[in-house]
Amino acid sequence: MKSFSVIFLIVFLTACNTGTRNDSETGQWMQLFNGQDLAGWDIKIAGYELNDNYANTFRVEDGLLKVRYDAYDQFTNQFGHIYYNEKFSRYRLRVEYRFVGEQANGGQGWAFKNSGVMFHSQSAVSIGKDQSFPVSLEGQFLGGDTSGIRPTMNLCTPGTHVHINGDLISQHCNNSSSKTIRDESWVMAEFIVYGDSIIHHLVDGDTVLTYTKPVIDGSDVPEDFPLPDGFPLEEGYISLQSESHPIDFRKVEILLLD
Repeated sequence: MKSFSVIFLIVFLTACNTGTRNDSETGQWMQLFNGQDLAGWDIKIAGYELNDNYANTFRVEDGLLKVRYDAYDQFTNQFGHIYYNEKFSRYRLRVEYRFVGEQANGGQGWAFKNSGVMFHSQSAVSIGKDQSFPVSLEGQFLGGDTSGIRPTMNLCTPGTHVHINGDLISQHCNNSSSKTIRDESWVMAEFIVYGDSIIHHLVDGDTVLTYTKPVIDGSDVPEDFPLPDGFPLEEGYISLQSESHPIDFRKVEILLLD
């Protein structure tokens, strides 16, 4: 009887491990960026109407989604975002990015090698014409200069708050534990999002930040925003940023979670 129990346990654990491995390897990842055009995405740049892609800021070249400022005379706070036109709640999101070239003239110092992914975001159509950033959670991408510490995949919270280790965090940006990336190499950023429960940030497979219970911060939202202060955020849209430094994206994919 003891021998049978041991054999059963081994078979059971093997089956469980195999199932987990197969789920990881064969899950249905959906490509949000198709590598050819901007189908499925909406553009909103501060100061411009919905889908006015000012100065061809967002473009597809060589199979990459590129953010560029070569047709700008001056960057004057034309903060922009390109939104996938479907809401999500529980998922894994992978984004491969790299910073390239020089920052646009007029870009602010903090925006040097600065971009990111906004998620649990309000929709593109609900953004005010002059609104710079959506109410959302931001996985902040940062690149380093020749010296200094500048981790990537931090959390910024326009119009929102989160909890870390059980405490409500009102600080706008919170650093991850990632290393500083100084060159123009590709970085794999990943988010594991469980609705309004727990959220993880990963860089090249390593967890660098975890937080829980995102809520609306009523003191930092547009006038007449429809959700009240403290409302839990369990779903929303996903967007990529334009903040004055050129950046390339070669993969934007999502795996829905039960």
